[in-house]
Amino acid sequence: MTVELMHPDGLLRQTDYSPVAVATGSRLVLLAGQAGVTPDFKPAAPDLAGQTHAALRNIIIGVRGAGGDTGDLARLTFYVVDWAPEKWDELLAGIARAQQDEGLPAPAPPITVIGVQALFTPEFVVEIEATAVLG
Repeated sequence: MTVELMHPDGLLRQTDYSPVAVATGSRLVLLAGQAGVTPDFKPAAPDLAGQTHAALRNIIIGVRGAGGDTGDLARLTFYVVDWAPEKWDELLAGIARAQQDEGLPAPAPPITVIGVQALFTPEFVVEIEATAVLG
């Protein structure tokens, strides 16, 4: 594993994700934003939790395609349409499904959530960018 997730003293203590990732490796993998879509460009689910799970599955497929695995993920950036704090639990539900079904680390790597007005098509409610470091 090339990424160590940590919670340094003095930072907010959250349990859902680690605020810091220390990566050691020789290859940087930058994944373009992945939506919760099927290979034929159809939304994988109508809701935030389902699309989050599907987008994370697509991230993991990309990392594995580059020769890495879920433990190599160093950062996730979520772009959520019409973000509001009330959506946090639904976003976490999608992350939890990816942790259970796809092997995403728990807690997750460092994440940032950014609210956006719209994504590529009106059916998409979340897009996720990822950075991974491979040994």
